[in-house]
Amino acid sequence: MTTAVPPNAVPPNAGRPPGEPSRAEPKPRGAVRPAPETVAPDSGDAADAAALPAVSLGLVHRPAAVVASASATSASVVAQGEETRRRAAFRPDIEGLRGVAVLAVLAFHAAVPGFTGGYVGVDVFFVVSGFLITGLLLARPIGLRDFAARRARRILPAAAVVLVATALAGGALLDPLRGTDLARDLIAAAGQFANWRFVGQQTDYLAAGRDPSPLQHFWSLGVENQFYLLWGVLLLGLARFLTGRRRTVATALATVAIGAGSLVLCVRWTAGSAPLGYFSTASRLWEFAAGACAALLGPALARRSARTGATGRSLGRVLRLAGWAGAAAVVVAVFRYDRDTPFPGTAALLPVLGTAAVLLAGPVHRALGVADVGRLLAARPLRAVGRLSYAWYLWHWPVLTIAQARYGTLPWSTLVALTATAALPAWLTLRLVEQPLRYGSSPAPSRGLAVGASALVIPLIAGLTLGGGTVRALGSAGAPVVVPAGAVDGPALLAPGTRVLALTPSLARAREDFPPGKGCEIPLGADTSPRCLFGDQDSPDRIVLLGDSHAGQWISAALTLAEQRHWALEVLVKPGCPLATLTVRNNVLGRTFEECDRWRENTLTRLATGHRPKLVLMAGLNRYGSQEERADGWARTLDRLTAVGAPLAYLGDTPMPGKDIPTCLAASDGRSDACFFPRESAFERDPLIEGGLAERYRVRVLDLGPLLCPGTGPDCPAVLEGVVLYRDTGHITDTLARVLAPRLDRGLLGAG
Repeated sequence: MTTAVPPNAVPPNAGRPPGEPSRAEPKPRGAVRPAPETVAPDSGDAADAAALPAVSLGLVHRPAAVVASASATSASVVAQGEETRRRAAFRPDIEGLRGVAVLAVLAFHAAVPGFTGGYVGVDVFFVVSGFLITGLLLARPIGLRDFAARRARRILPAAAVVLVATALAGGALLDPLRGTDLARDLIAAAGQFANWRFVGQQTDYLAAGRDPSPLQHFWSLGVENQFYLLWGVLLLGLARFLTGRRRTVATALATVAIGAGSLVLCVRWTAGSAPLGYFSTASRLWEFAAGACAALLGPALARRSARTGATGRSLGRVLRLAGWAGAAAVVVAVFRYDRDTPFPGTAALLPVLGTAAVLLAGPVHRALGVADVGRLLAARPLRAVGRLSYAWYLWHWPVLTIAQARYGTLPWSTLVALTATAALPAWLTLRLVEQPLRYGSSPAPSRGLAVGASALVIPLIAGLTLGGGTVRALGSAGAPVVVPAGAVDGPALLAPGTRVLALTPSLARAREDFPPGKGCEIPLGADTSPRCLFGDQDSPDRIVLLGDSHAGQWISAALTLAEQRHWALEVLVKPGCPLATLTVRNNVLGRTFEECDRWRENTLTRLATGHRPKLVLMAGLNRYGSQEERADGWARTLDRLTAVGAPLAYLGDTPMPGKDIPTCLAASDGRSDACFFPRESAFERDPLIEGGLAERYRVRVLDLGPLLCPGTGPDCPAVLEGVVLYRDTGHITDTLARVLAPRLDRGLLGAG
């Protein structure tokens, strides 16, 4: 790991889309609305779905073929009646709620001061989607094929436009390495499994310090579409076999059961594996289920609050108060939560339940009054933003990330301007893509499925094309790395007479130039290392490599030492966990890193009670806590290790570039003189090297900092004698570790 807190901490700004846009009450001028049986009700459509809680929950299953065969005349009559019902039951507050949610998310992404918890806007959208789609599935006679066609036509075309545009912009403006990442993200986003790709990336503790993907916000679209698939199969399946009250009860029980199970997983994963808790569908289903529960309760509450008499008036007042309380809960989360809030977990209950309360407070049987929060949400500016929310969200994140990848970190005022600029392509997408496909295309399910299939295939082709171009620019990553001979001592990195004619490893390979034994670096939630041996595993003699991921980067070099002596190498490493005895906070977990303290205690006890090793080789990030805390923590740890009775050795921490070196080199066409970084920020005072602890505890120290950052100038290089030194923002390449193996042998064991 490159920092005291693992660099893979899930940023709350990891893209959170607002779901789908809602449309205004009137239809576009000149548009012909298809018959309601075949029109695609929009799960993000306040106009269509607002009326759904008011209708009967009984659903008569109607196969798509029967629906498609209805006459044009009867369809027109039904369409007129449906339009009248929709206008009468239109809920502008839902449309405005979407506007508030997307503004919160956009402000957070633009780093507007104060909106530290604006990321909760995505939770608002999840609840609204659960509310609307449940009402749709319970109230409309629709087949599964028709439902899938409607969802595909409603969601995928706008996403496809943004994906293709991002591929074109990325190919033109990003360096080849970022282009390679973008191509893979394109394929995942087009395939609707971007959330699972980001789960894998964020939980890969060796893949540290990469810039956010221009398509990272598509994780939420993947979650929504996976929810639609599950919910469509579940509710339409219940509609096929159950009717009336039995179906309503079964739906309610299924919703509560799924929601409760998902909430348990969400809390558990947020505490133990934040990327899984954040990105996975299973940990987010409860938010949709909360909206579904509101859809199930809404009709009954609406009927009772519409009754004359004291009971109806009292319930109406309660609903009004609940609406304001719910809105306040969302606002509190927006302005009080921040990046350190463990999220989603229990913290998500505040915006989720708040949104559900707002939805219940505006039932369609009761007109919005001055005292209702819905009257505020129904303001025309908020409704206009709500209609644009889906397309605006899809466009703004690629604009922000590509601009910052190109020009570096930008001030929040510039980010706000870029976000506002993204509204123009969003509006064009709404007018030229979304509305024509919704109102002007054939309502037949086959046509909707064809549109959806095209919207999947075209971005996939764009991703494959972009990926092929980056491979040609970078070369193949599969070619084996030829490791040059390293010097055993002296100021030169390579042995006399050794020359490297091209960057080694290649830029195509550098990011993946990991040490062996990836499984040895245990996950955050583990507190015991597995049996992880290399070399002559049957040998009674062994070297123990001990520390965090900055110790793990030396596996290949330590293995060379062990193999030359027919010893075993035992690897005991935990990313983000200092070997020095001090407690740290982990931003991924959002709390004190208790597992680290337990792992350290278990590991030290394991060394004290086991067979004495030939050498204990310590290494680690030298940035945990303050200098005083590090010194005191190392003293406590060395007291324990000295009692083991084995020789102790320490590798000084390597320089910290603080930026993604392979990406920087790719952007500069691989020039070896590019990507220098400040010496001042590359090093921290080391208590073992400069504090006298090594002498006190008789620790043999090898400090490679002067070799990797030679001279006394203000900067340190990223490439030395043709060798790429770093695979990310702070870990050395495995090639460099192998080059340095002879120097470790001489410096730590005295071999010559």
